[in-house]
Amino acid sequence: MNRLRSVSPLLVVLLALIGLVRPAVRIVLTVLGVETGPALPIGLTVVITLVWAIVVGRGRAPQPLLTLVLAGLAYGVLAILLSGVLSPIIDGELAGPLANPIAIGPVLLTGAVWGLVAGGLALLVRRLWPARGATRPADAGRP
Repeated sequence: MNRLRSVSPLLVVLLALIGLVRPAVRIVLTVLGVETGPALPIGLTVVITLVWAIVVGRGRAPQPLLTLVLAGLAYGVLAILLSGVLSPIIDGELAGPLANPIAIGPVLLTGAVWGLVAGGLALLVRRLWPARGATRPADAGRP
């Protein structure tokens, strides 16, 4: 429970909002009738993952892995809500996980796995690129 309390809710929400760039771009391009193929969503996912990893890895989050798993879950919740709000406006009917509740679990699981991957990268960033004044774990205890 102490680990969970050490996670910044504000950071989790901000990271989740950064993640919403991906569905927002997809929605805008769909409304404009632009077909992008798989390269754009994959590219956006990679960029967002790197942003998450660098922000948390270089930042002061005491629990990088937990922070990013929670950010991934929060992203999933926000993406579900975004879909629920915008699908009736864009398509004229409710679509997405709220229209098909069995899809809620996989959306949340995908977000958690995304956060887990980003968290692993954040730990790597922290190890390879420590914040100013910090010592690398391998250097700790050396004279």
